[in-house]
Amino acid sequence: MTADPTLRQRHIAAAHAAGIVRDGMVVGYGTGRAAMSVMDMLAPRVHDGLRVLGVPTSVATAAHAAKLGLPLTDLDTYPSLDLTLDGADEVDPSRNLIKGGGAALFREKVLAAASQRLVIVIDATKRVPRLGATRPIPVEVLPFAVGSCLRLLGRIGGDALRRLDESGAPVVTDNGNHVLDVAFDASRMVDPRALDEAMRAIPGIIITGLFWSFNPTVVVGTDTGVEVVGPAL
Repeated sequence: MTADPTLRQRHIAAAHAAGIVRDGMVVGYGTGRAAMSVMDMLAPRVHDGLRVLGVPTSVATAAHAAKLGLPLTDLDTYPSLDLTLDGADEVDPSRNLIKGGGAALFREKVLAAASQRLVIVIDATKRVPRLGATRPIPVEVLPFAVGSCLRLLGRIGGDALRRLDESGAPVVTDNGNHVLDVAFDASRMVDPRALDEAMRAIPGIIITGLFWSFNPTVVVGTDTGVEVVGPAL
């Protein structure tokens, strides 16, 4: 086990979340380090005979599942999932989330909506007093509309930047869209629903990384163990 406390917390939380998966379930797999840690923890149980089908939220997640030998399916075959296992970039005291650091926010929100339960796995650093405390909000936009979206987000108080990769090219989602990262003053972050609706009213914005409607169960890895916040697992 790593000596890094954040990694250790994430591993502890991931192991706890993987343990709730039951035989015959169909689960959604999120994108990012926490979701992949859960998949890592789940794989030995599958190899020992646990029957689980997964729906991935990204090409990267599908590739990780294939490497681990986790069987996959899709929403056409299973439009309703037992649960989705995912991470988050921030979680506030009301269990509102910011997601999208891995640029899979659209598919992550689709799977969250398709699931009976959303289980969010985090380390303690992802808990914040208010959303936006440590990072901007990811927003997926049509490439055609980026310039207009940047301007109109500014009109509602957003400081928006196009997300670029290491080569300086725009980050492209698995849906072929671009990602903006948008910061707002603290006063605008007190009502995630209203802010989400205001951003989605801008033509060209497809989805935002504000997850405010899902009542998730949050599994928090801490230095002393696991804390579960929200609906019982």
